[in-house]
Amino acid sequence: MSLLVTGLSRLVTNDPSLGQGPLGVVEDAAVVLDGPTVAWVGPASSAPAADEVHDAGGRAAIPGFVDSHAHLVFAGDRTAEFDARMSGTPYTAGGIRTTVAATRAASDAELSANVARLVAEALRQGTTVIECKSGYGLTVEDEARSLRIAGEHTDEVTYLGAHVVPADTDADAYVDLVTGPMLDRCAPYARWVDVFCERGAFDGDQARAILEAGAKRGLTPRVHANQLGHGPGVRLAVELSAASADHCTHLDDADVDALASGNTVATLLPGAEFSTRAAYPDARRLLEAGATVALSTDCNPGSSFTTSMPFCVAVAVREMGMTPDEAVWAATMGGARALRRTDVGHLGPGARADLVLLDAPSHVHLAYRPGVPLVSAVWHRGERAV
Repeated sequence: MSLLVTGLSRLVTNDPSLGQGPLGVVEDAAVVLDGPTVAWVGPASSAPAADEVHDAGGRAAIPGFVDSHAHLVFAGDRTAEFDARMSGTPYTAGGIRTTVAATRAASDAELSANVARLVAEALRQGTTVIECKSGYGLTVEDEARSLRIAGEHTDEVTYLGAHVVPADTDADAYVDLVTGPMLDRCAPYARWVDVFCERGAFDGDQARAILEAGAKRGLTPRVHANQLGHGPGVRLAVELSAASADHCTHLDDADVDALASGNTVATLLPGAEFSTRAAYPDARRLLEAGATVALSTDCNPGSSFTTSMPFCVAVAVREMGMTPDEAVWAATMGGARALRRTDVGHLGPGARADLVLLDAPSHVHLAYRPGVPLVSAVWHRGERAV
């Protein structure tokens, strides 16, 4: 069955050949979804016939959000940690290790139900593609289990055995485990390999060994890079042609130049800075240098417990120097670039039929009206999902 969505005040296609500006905006627009694929976009006055019609009533539409960085396989709660951080009081619990203990103790059914809940929550806010990492298991069995469960809910699964070094474990011995037996068990379930390259986690040499071992098993690198301070993560990501360097909060000129000249996307995660009261990354600097920028939620129980891409768009505009157009592009097409996907993040003919209808006349309202639930309807793979 084909569906004509008409009466759109403004349609963001992310294809400049179809409309105005970098977002390819079509005014007074319509779009035809033919099963799971976009069949046609253009002015409503020229729309072809379809089996069914949905009148958008003057609302705007955008492609589905593409969230390319999330940690959804976990159990437990870290509300007390967040409360202490926001209250300025000491907190000595275990951070990531608290989540690791709870995740190991949870059943498969409990973990899967939590992932399903968060994916559904994200979908209600317009996210039609979401990446999911492991990283809260840190044993061979628990990491493989996490990836298997993630794969029940998304195609974008990332092996992050190198999240932190487990307590009372030698770092080099753990790297041997991550690049050996753990990788052997986990590689069949994953598309990507990631590492937290940071002081207190994995240094440049350890990160290189982990990423190269994953690449030999057919996994494409991604890197948690330069979040807490300056380090080798960004330039290592570019050198190894990683799909994405994520966080990118602390950059020098050489890091920015590397991102601008390579094919690695700079994925910015404003929820993390919001939730930790840290300095925000300078998106303006990256954009003016010519780097490709994506926005993602970094949904996790410790430092960014949000699934809301509209929230990230609003924060990026307010705090990171992005225009509303740039932020919407980064949250849709930018995420697709970070996942090396050509079928999502845009609404040209042949794209996957992921369409978000906003209860607003323009996509700019995502930043203009922060915190307001503006998602009116979502079509996912051509099916009405919200």
